[in-house]
Amino acid sequence: MSSAKHFLELIQKSRKGKFKIYIGMSAGVGKTFRMLQEAQSLLRNGIDVKIGYVETHDREETVALTDGIPEIPRRSVFYKGKNLEEMDLQTIINEHPEVVLVDELAHTNVEGSKNKKRWQDVLEILDNGINVISAMNIQHIESLNEEVKNITGIEVAERVPDKILGLADEVVNIDLTADELLTRLKEGKIYKKEKIQTALTNFFQSGHILQLRELALKEVAAHVERKVETEIKTENFKPIKFLACISSNEKIAKNIIRKTARLASYYNSQWTVLYVQKPSENPEKIALDKQRYLINNFNLAQELGAKVVRVKESSVHKGILDYVIAHNITTVCIGKPHAELWQRLSGYSWIYTLMNRLNERQIDIIILS
Repeated sequence: MSSAKHFLELIQKSRKGKFKIYIGMSAGVGKTFRMLQEAQSLLRNGIDVKIGYVETHDREETVALTDGIPEIPRRSVFYKGKNLEEMDLQTIINEHPEVVLVDELAHTNVEGSKNKKRWQDVLEILDNGINVISAMNIQHIESLNEEVKNITGIEVAERVPDKILGLADEVVNIDLTADELLTRLKEGKIYKKEKIQTALTNFFQSGHILQLRELALKEVAAHVERKVETEIKTENFKPIKFLACISSNEKIAKNIIRKTARLASYYNSQWTVLYVQKPSENPEKIALDKQRYLINNFNLAQELGAKVVRVKESSVHKGILDYVIAHNITTVCIGKPHAELWQRLSGYSWIYTLMNRLNERQIDIIILS
């Protein structure tokens, strides 16, 4: 397993925990299986590997692979009349294995846990110098949320910020063809028999799987490209800096933020979200729900790794232009203007002015639909 050998070399190079993520287009592609295979290989190489949390879903082949790998006992939590099992973060840190396996990165911890999400636990484990091998499905990546919803019709509640993937030293795609995945499902290797038909009619439709597979392949390809750029910087490389311009319109703003996050992630570049607050949108004049939406969108942008800036300016295009010039922005992302903006009697709007000014300075503008 050359991939395991490469990870072994990474471990020996550094004392801060190294981080590897197995990613897949859906449940059942074999992420946990591959994690455990790698753990067995590391054990044979004399590495101290332990299971922090692995979800086998009672799949025979997966359960068999846990044999011989020491497991850190889960902590039992009594919540809403039920005994739940959670990963024991503190014991992992205390026992300090060289490598720990942590499945289902997007998992939300039970109320009262030290961290809200499992990915936050992983960051803590890495900070303690423990190497982590983890796994997740493509639909849990925050900035892909909208795309996945469009493909499957399902909104995924548990999500992982893109910055977590950015921190990974290695991202490995566990790829299967749609046919192979559907065969596994029909053979009962993913879900128990009574669940198979529901899965086939809902999430596991061939068209859905093909599109999710494409997303997973693109995501991992982008990660590899970022690694190459980071490690082989050219001298004449001019860093791309994105500026996402939002208004107080909740849906359009959210869309601009998510799409710009994807672009910034793809180019491994810095990005900023700019809100130009006109006098008519002073907090005392703007409706409370609009204020709430704005704050929610600012929070979303920060979670996705953006710097958020609010400037007060009566002229929107001037506010954007001033910021662009002062901060060497290379690419401006704006929402598609409403038709009436283009159809003003003068035939001229601030967007048109902005486009001309940016064009003069050879700054790219992306209009997001």
